[in-house]
Amino acid sequence: MRIDLHAHSTASDGTDTPAELMLGAAGAGLDVVALTDHDTVRGYGEALAALPAGLTLVTGAELSCRLDGVGVHMLAYLFDPEEPELARERELVRDDRTPRAQAMIGKLQDLGVDVTWEQVARIAGDGSVGRPHIATALVELGVVPTVSDAFTPEWLADGGRAYAEKHELDPFEAVRLVKAAGGVTVLAHPAAVKRGRCVSESAIAAMASAGLDGIEVDHMDHDGDTRARMRGLAADLGLLTTGSSDYHGSRKTCRLGEFTTDPEIYGEITRRATGAFPVPGAGGRER
Repeated sequence: MRIDLHAHSTASDGTDTPAELMLGAAGAGLDVVALTDHDTVRGYGEALAALPAGLTLVTGAELSCRLDGVGVHMLAYLFDPEEPELARERELVRDDRTPRAQAMIGKLQDLGVDVTWEQVARIAGDGSVGRPHIATALVELGVVPTVSDAFTPEWLADGGRAYAEKHELDPFEAVRLVKAAGGVTVLAHPAAVKRGRCVSESAIAAMASAGLDGIEVDHMDHDGDTRARMRGLAADLGLLTTGSSDYHGSRKTCRLGEFTTDPEIYGEITRRATGAFPVPGAGGRER
């Protein structure tokens, strides 16, 4: 089985619609794909309706968190999307995305960049506006050559010249909320130092004690030494280890299925979940 547990659609900051993502996952030879848009479950319906036979959909989300000033992304799988407390927190994060983006645009304008809210809103379309949309605008304007080059201290990285804060969850609270909604939690790309500061291994250990299920080890932002170190940490802490593409369509260079999760790990994730269940493709009928 080929299993990719981290992919984004136009419901947040990907460039493929949820339907296109499902077809692309099947075309890439995947057996299982997780839809993990940022702080939203809006893409579920379209993904389910387009789910081809032979592909299984894992519903999820990537939750925006912050710990001691460090951005943390928490992958949540197979939770009940209607659970009110977690739904309320996702809504708070989403509602804060527009004023935050507007603040970042204002900072860029103060730095002499001719970016506008109208440009960023056009790029975001119906998705939840975020930094990748602003980064795409910077690429369009020729300010940076790629989206990744916008995520530096000079521009949009945490603490960067054009950075602005938004409402974000405490990761320990995120673990509690997802667990209460019957879901499973995996810390996304925990050692992606090229993105900026990362949480310490002691913080990851504390999250494990609080109920964190796993860490994303095999990821494009982890080199070989980092993967080995994270795998060792996971073994010490009794955490599951996953691998994923973190696919964003044409917005990033990664390909669907570039990194995958071991089928035994996937089986354990599905065994732990009680809020929702994977949906096998057979015309997209929701269970």
